Amino acid sequence: MPDQSRKQAAPCGAWTSPITAALVAAGSTPLSGVLLDGADLYWLAGRASEGGRTTLLRQRDGHIDELTPAPFNVRTRVHEYGGGAALAAGGTVWFSHFADNRIYRVEGDREPQPLSAGGDLRYADFVLDATRRRLVGVREDHSAGATYPVNTICAIGFDGLEMVLVDGNDFYSSPRLSPDGRQLAWLSWDHPRMPWQGTELWLADVAADGTLMNGRLIAGGEHEAIVQPEWSPGGTLHFASDRSGWWNLHRYDHGVVHPICPREAEFGGPHWVFGNSMYGFRSDSEIVCTYIEAGVSRLARLDTNNGLLTAIDNPYQEIRELRVAGDTLVLLAGAPTIAAEVARIDLASGRREVLARSIEQLPEVGYLSVPQSIGYPSANGRTAYAFYYPPTNADHEPLPGELPPLMVIGHGGPTSMASSTLKLATQFWTSRGIAVLDVNYGGSTGFGRTYRDLLKEQWGVVDVEDCVAGARYLADQGLVDRERLVIRGGSAGGLTTLCALAFHDVFKAGASYYGVSDLKGLDADSHKFESHYNEYLIAPKERADAVYAERSPINHTEKLRRPMIFFQGLDDKVVPPPQSEVMVEALRRRAVPVAYLTLEGEGHGFRKADSIVRTLEAELVFYLRVFGIPVPGDLPAVEIENLAA
Repeated sequence: MPDQSRKQAAPCGAWTSPITAALVAAGSTPLSGVLLDGADLYWLAGRASEGGRTTLLRQRDGHIDELTPAPFNVRTRVHEYGGGAALAAGGTVWFSHFADNRIYRVEGDREPQPLSAGGDLRYADFVLDATRRRLVGVREDHSAGATYPVNTICAIGFDGLEMVLVDGNDFYSSPRLSPDGRQLAWLSWDHPRMPWQGTELWLADVAADGTLMNGRLIAGGEHEAIVQPEWSPGGTLHFASDRSGWWNLHRYDHGVVHPICPREAEFGGPHWVFGNSMYGFRSDSEIVCTYIEAGVSRLARLDTNNGLLTAIDNPYQEIRELRVAGDTLVLLAGAPTIAAEVARIDLASGRREVLARSIEQLPEVGYLSVPQSIGYPSANGRTAYAFYYPPTNADHEPLPGELPPLMVIGHGGPTSMASSTLKLATQFWTSRGIAVLDVNYGGSTGFGRTYRDLLKEQWGVVDVEDCVAGARYLADQGLVDRERLVIRGGSAGGLTTLCALAFHDVFKAGASYYGVSDLKGLDADSHKFESHYNEYLIAPKERADAVYAERSPINHTEKLRRPMIFFQGLDDKVVPPPQSEVMVEALRRRAVPVAYLTLEGEGHGFRKADSIVRTLEAELVFYLRVFGIPVPGDLPAVEIENLAA
């Protein structure tokens, strides 16, 4: 343990840290997709050192086995973002393989065997229809050669034959079969809505031949977003709806929708990926659920008879997924000093067992910054929210009188949220003497629909104002150096970064990871799922051109005076490379310092270990050179055009 009383003063940004870029890349295993099947527990784990593939692991009788060895990649690209790529039921596993889009079946410890045709057909979010020996899931058909693929709910027989059960809507999710197999519920929505704006919950009877009949709309609409329909063991349909302004749990009973636990809290989240689960049934009258209050997750039992919540003791502040079977609860969760992990909790005894950690060996606590959850004033009298991470290093402290630089992070989405779960990518900066502000700007989830709708037609305005206000707030508090404020963001957060630098004179440098620079270009290049997203975020089509021109940073390059670095995956279909390239060229022509790093084989978000190392080290070198801080000799050279030596 380092001697806390003998810290060495050193320039902020140049502190020596054990949290290297290689540690960030190699030490973090993406975890997702927790599943329960009897006593067996399953989860997905990323393999950055194996080209970023995802594999399925199973714990059975205390042993952990990999069911999908290389080259299998358990991932689907339905809606491009995927999710819901695996199912475990009755001792059998089905999964989607990214390379060929086929569904494979794993029985016991046998080798995976193909079930579906794959090719131009993609599958996600499947459930087992055991009586009819088939899966029912979402299918996305790219074979027609049309502008956009065709989405349906489809049955995939164990003999490989497929039957379309529901079609006609632009999107589907969450097909859920009743316990007796006689009814199917599902969600649907159409352009131009995104699923967190409005979805419809449908219910139909399953006929003797396996087709559906008597389909009826039971909840939802253009202004009500429903997520995660689930059946209780006794056959009552439950779901989360934001009809009250918050994603609260409801049940559909004898033709009537009843709220179960009205509360200013979020029992659901936005549908970016398939398979999200924030509640499950311990019994017909008891739900185990997680919900978000003020950006922090809680865990509780919910009595469905009286709506009473009883807290379940746990150390987590973010619970991303959970599954329940009897007294067994398995969840994916984290906290400020706990990296994301898969854990099992025995609901009878309260005993907790960690099954998998995204980071096996954490740095010593003296190098970890514990965030403070803050609210601060922003434009037009509203309050914005963020997590503030002060610089922390067991060996170093600032030079006398020195205030640290501040890095402001705008999360992607933009309909998403920042959490306080330990992330080495954040600690990489704080352990080097750079403070971090992770902003939940207006439009973020986790704070109710009214806060989420603050970004309606205000993307590039409200998010930017809240990031700017956060930086100014910390500078005014005397916590950071207002002359060394930087902003970074990925995807939607990249637009926030670019707009902040173009339209406000607060930040001194910025980094864009596959960020949006041309809103009209994003419309032209976007995939089906997000092809109308900008009608909500920016403006309806009849007003779009004028607003796009006004807000797109590419049209205001004359206002950019601060150095920037861009990172871009060459296989990105969500924000294609031209979104970065046009901006880089504009800055290059105007002689503004700029650096541009491209990564082959990477899409929207970087998965490969060498990509993570390369981008983090390059970004660090960029800031050190821009602020005149000596660059350590072990860091790679980075070409920065237009920057004086």
